[in-house]
Amino acid sequence: MNVLKIDHIGIAVNHIDEGKSFWSDVLGLHFEGLETVKEQKVTTAFFPVGESEVELLESTEPDGPVAKFIEKKGQGVQHIAFRVENLETALAECKQKGIQLIDEKPRKGAGGAKIAFLHPKSTQGVLVELCER
Repeated sequence: MNVLKIDHIGIAVNHIDEGKSFWSDVLGLHFEGLETVKEQKVTTAFFPVGESEVELLESTEPDGPVAKFIEKKGQGVQHIAFRVENLETALAECKQKGIQLIDEKPRKGAGGAKIAFLHPKSTQGVLVELCER
């Protein structure tokens, strides 16, 4: 697998507007706008930092994965995303190495990315996203 860089760090928040003030007003990061990904029941907001980004995640539905995460663990870092050269190849390698996959095949993510998640049970408790842009 060829990991190119940390693509972004996903942070679950109750309300993007509240979270946005810290990242923009306090840290001075540029807010790139909102995007809703209906398939994932989430609205996202990206803040570029060098070659990576901070992604705020607000659930659009009470049964969405981000809402469930906040209910269980509270607001905070939800996942770390690594950009890979070829997502299908990366998933096949992970599966071959015994890593439990949440997504057997890529799905649509924010910003037109192809994404897939690895189960935290196989990654020392960290929800890992692999993405290809």
